[in-house]
Amino acid sequence: MRGGRDLSPVLLVGAGTGEATCGILYLASYLRRGGVEAFVRLYDGDETDAEVVRSFESLVTRVRPKLVGISLKWFHHVDRALLIARTLREIDPGIRIVVGGNSASYWWRELSTQDCIDHIVLGDGEKPLLAICQGDPTPPNCVSRNAEGKPRRLPLAYVQGATNTEDIYYSHFNELFLSQMDRNSFSGWVAPGKGCGENCLYCGGARGNQKAAFGRAKPFLRSEESVRRDHQEIAGRTWQMRYDFAGSTAEFLGSTWAGVDLSRHCCTYFLWGVPKLELVEALARTFQRIYMVLDIGCFSERQRLEQMGKGLLKPCAKDQELLEVIEASRRHPNLEIEISGIGGLPFASEATLAEELRLVERIINLDCVIGYQRLEAQPGALVTEHPARFDMVSEARTFTEFLDYFERREPGDVSVPMIRFKNAALEAAVQRTSDRVDALAWKHRDARKRLDINGRTRLLNTAPSKQQFTLGDWLGAHRAPAKVAQEPVTVMRSVDGITLSCAPSVSPRKFSDPTLAQGQDGAILLAALATFERPTTVSSAVTQLGAKARLDPHSAREVIDHLVDGRFLQPA
Repeated sequence: MRGGRDLSPVLLVGAGTGEATCGILYLASYLRRGGVEAFVRLYDGDETDAEVVRSFESLVTRVRPKLVGISLKWFHHVDRALLIARTLREIDPGIRIVVGGNSASYWWRELSTQDCIDHIVLGDGEKPLLAICQGDPTPPNCVSRNAEGKPRRLPLAYVQGATNTEDIYYSHFNELFLSQMDRNSFSGWVAPGKGCGENCLYCGGARGNQKAAFGRAKPFLRSEESVRRDHQEIAGRTWQMRYDFAGSTAEFLGSTWAGVDLSRHCCTYFLWGVPKLELVEALARTFQRIYMVLDIGCFSERQRLEQMGKGLLKPCAKDQELLEVIEASRRHPNLEIEISGIGGLPFASEATLAEELRLVERIINLDCVIGYQRLEAQPGALVTEHPARFDMVSEARTFTEFLDYFERREPGDVSVPMIRFKNAALEAAVQRTSDRVDALAWKHRDARKRLDINGRTRLLNTAPSKQQFTLGDWLGAHRAPAKVAQEPVTVMRSVDGITLSCAPSVSPRKFSDPTLAQGQDGAILLAALATFERPTTVSSAVTQLGAKARLDPHSAREVIDHLVDGRFLQPA
């Protein structure tokens, strides 16, 4: 290890496509306050290996990082994490490569055999990563290579808790991002606390693994001041706030919102169970719109209670408690609810499958969205490690089996290894119920989204945000060639956060990017949105688009329908 504070600049990236975990933003903020020039690549849209190589060649050229940190939080990104690490090693062998996150901490032994990885950060990463950047030869919580190249694990000396998180908060958001697209990709995640005190049989992040990987067996709330700083830093830079923690109360969150106006923001809250009504009311008072996801374990009360009785599932509501919360929440017109559960859990039977369907149908009749998936294999979860205890089989258990599975997937395939019943008849019955629930859930979702419009329907452009950038600022200097860097880009956001990036002056023959609507396509979308700046009938807009954009009536109607689907246009 080189001495001194010479591992700067630093580039932090996620191992998966889409938005990276909010963890890299907390890390980058902490590094900045520690004197390290840290950057994040928050959004990754690369699908092929060749695209990954091109992206990192341009990123390395722009940032010149001496260290790259790769967030391996989710297990189904393990193959991509290794691809990124190998790619970086080929591009510049001098870059120090660090991986961290839940899955990296769980698989540290297997990852430490990979020559493309220099350090693995176990558990909480802020102080360990800063220590690496500062040249500390014994950074805490780390698996590092010694002079002979052999991995050496140091103790979990840094464990975050309720009394030592005052220095963990968002900051430097004007300096962290490499592009406006990255900055606008941030979905507003705030972590009120960390950890889990439950041992759900299907979860790889349950209490036992939390203790092994992070050194803590109990969850904790971060300090109110640090969470308040998060809100102060990001409120003016994001259209929504997203939360995922069981222990937050109305009183705690209210204190962290103090002094921050969130009345025009949306909120998405993933709750591990049903909330107290005080929390529901506080959210409804604070935000313009709320989407609350309530996790009830599974949709069969009998199956739910049996698992809870055996200590295999977190405390979950009974059906009547759930229905009472749904009914009370209906008083708030700005609140929508999704009920989430897992199908195919242990102890299923014909009776529990019938219960699942009945509850799903009842919830849909209350106009709540259903979130549903079959039981998947998660590394370290009890049912993954010991499926035979439940008369089940897992499609993957070891590091090699998971890695092989994900390496075989085609680009765009988001499947994961599953856990299924040994009994063929029971497995078939579970799958039939799963298919039926999926069909009901998606039919209901589609019905909620569908708008029956005709020529007399008056629509209005309801996009709450319209911004202008140069192409170089929007995509970043590492993605936009100099010849088109000054071309204008118009970025529109719908009420649901969907983004349209239109570059009408940039011909696809000159430069092409999959995230842009370019040339004539971009011009048509902007013309359609401009047509509805005031309430306008569909038939009138079709006529105007024929004159302004030379669109035939069928094509004009297709563009309008596309914008309605994205909720850029809504009934006036």
